[in-house]
Amino acid sequence: MIVLINPNSTVSMTQAMLRTARETVPTAEFEGWTSHDGPPAIQGEEDGKLAEAPLLELVVKASDRGASAIIIGCFDDTALDAARDLAKCPVIGIGQAAYHLAAVAGKRFSVVTTLDISVPVLEANIRSYGLAGQVGRVRASGVPVLALEQDAHRATDQIVAEIGKAAREDGVQSVVLGCGGMVDIKHKSPQPFGIRLIDGVRAAAVFASEL
Repeated sequence: MIVLINPNSTVSMTQAMLRTARETVPTAEFEGWTSHDGPPAIQGEEDGKLAEAPLLELVVKASDRGASAIIIGCFDDTALDAARDLAKCPVIGIGQAAYHLAAVAGKRFSVVTTLDISVPVLEANIRSYGLAGQVGRVRASGVPVLALEQDAHRATDQIVAEIGKAAREDGVQSVVLGCGGMVDIKHKSPQPFGIRLIDGVRAAAVFASEL
């Protein structure tokens, strides 16, 4: 059993990520858990800190129930190191999974995320994973996390426009979708502009199923 934990309290986002994981690796058993005591969305360092304690409680619960792997379904890789210290099984962050897949797929990649406030967190994570030299740019699309649920058509248009800018300006082979709520973007705009789109939920699902 692979447990995907959404550190925010938006159940529909958990369901979308769970559906994506199951479609990606239909032979694996996935469960989706929502951190109901977390913030509705995680945008920046402050939200991440609010999400940590309830998330780690769920990590311990999943580990104690015998999970073969745990996926943290937030692109900020919220409390990833602390979760790994607590769990008896591998813990995978969707951000780290996406970055490493992008690093294998080509020389350089950019990231398209939600708001400007999220950019410093993602840049710091990329540096800590040793991949800063392969990044073109971490770009904010100006789309709040919850807009991906509440105004999906407009949010998709904005994100795809930013992907286009990355393809034209950054000299990259891939663009990483920098939010767990962006799982449907790949279906709506497959392989745009001659570059790869890499989604962290799909990447993490594949990695988790091989552990």
